[in-house]
Amino acid sequence: MRKRKGSADHDSSFTASVTLLDGSSDLKQCHKKTDAASDPGGSGTAMGRRYRRGGLIWRLRRILIWVLGIYIAVPVIIKVCPSIQAKLVFLNFVRVPYFIDLKRPQDQGLNHTRNFYLQPEEGINIGVWHTVPSVMWREAQAKDAEWYEKSFQSSHPVLLYLHGNAGTRGGDHRVQLYKVLSSLGYHVVTFDYRGWGDSEGSPSEKGMTSDALFLYQWIKQRIGQKPLYIWGHSLGTGVATNLVRRLCDRGTPPDALILESPFTNIREEAKSHPFSMVYRYLPGFDWFFLDSITANDIRFASDENVNHISCPVLILHAEDDTVVPFQLGKKLYDLAAQSKSLNGHKVQFIPFPSSLGYRHKFIYKSPQLSHILSDFLNAPHPHV
Repeated sequence: MRKRKGSADHDSSFTASVTLLDGSSDLKQCHKKTDAASDPGGSGTAMGRRYRRGGLIWRLRRILIWVLGIYIAVPVIIKVCPSIQAKLVFLNFVRVPYFIDLKRPQDQGLNHTRNFYLQPEEGINIGVWHTVPSVMWREAQAKDAEWYEKSFQSSHPVLLYLHGNAGTRGGDHRVQLYKVLSSLGYHVVTFDYRGWGDSEGSPSEKGMTSDALFLYQWIKQRIGQKPLYIWGHSLGTGVATNLVRRLCDRGTPPDALILESPFTNIREEAKSHPFSMVYRYLPGFDWFFLDSITANDIRFASDENVNHISCPVLILHAEDDTVVPFQLGKKLYDLAAQSKSLNGHKVQFIPFPSSLGYRHKFIYKSPQLSHILSDFLNAPHPHV
């Protein structure tokens, strides 16, 4: 009986153990079901994540390869096709604001302005605006070309404005400057170089300078001995110094030269321009980019021109100018101040602090501009 009892106890213990094992097995199956429920994809989800991560990395690599390819291709293309670099210097194909009718300056608030066209050489017509002093505003309404030409006989001085690259004579910051100068009593004559705006032809440094010289002579024939000043802005300062050098070489200098946001020469300006930042430290930068500019016969060497100029020179530059760095304008002033040809002529540099926010094209906003000009020109403004 004991043996049978012991055997029964053993069987009971064995049965309990089996039951316990079965319970443990059931528990594991339960955990597996729970895990499966919480991660339906199981190991497939992890594989999917790895696949997606791998796909993202491959896409990023492809983008990086494309960017690197473009980065390398741009200087090669410019070197092979230097005419592209000329277009980037002039930017005459960028017409801002769009949809402006240059035949209607009154649409820009210039209802005392005449639009007309001149022909500096056969086959090329250039668009011109003549804005009379604001004191003549009422009289100018609905007047014809003859009246505008006769208005040059008034006692008011004349200012020839040479704009920079991109845009047209109808650019907003340019229009605002015309209004300021007109309010100060100046006739303002401006135009689009050949290839800009509605002017015919293709742009070049030689052509731009020839257009400016033609218009200067056209004005001079109509104003006699009255003061005629030349104002250049940005790329227009290069045109202005080219023009004034020619006039001085002929012994007929203008009454004064005003340079707004000028540079020393086009190579230094191109190297300092924000667009060149990504390539500036590339080995062969000069060979790829700057030599391509020179290959197009584009120099705008104001630093050389100031050694041949013999008239008063005023330089205006904002310290926060990011297009033409302030130091280039200051460097040009230092060269002009040491020029033998400018000895005995007033050479003045007016900086505008960064806090004013005038940057590259908003110096016209300065309330001091009237005093700066009257002080420099040694004359009160005609409207006063």
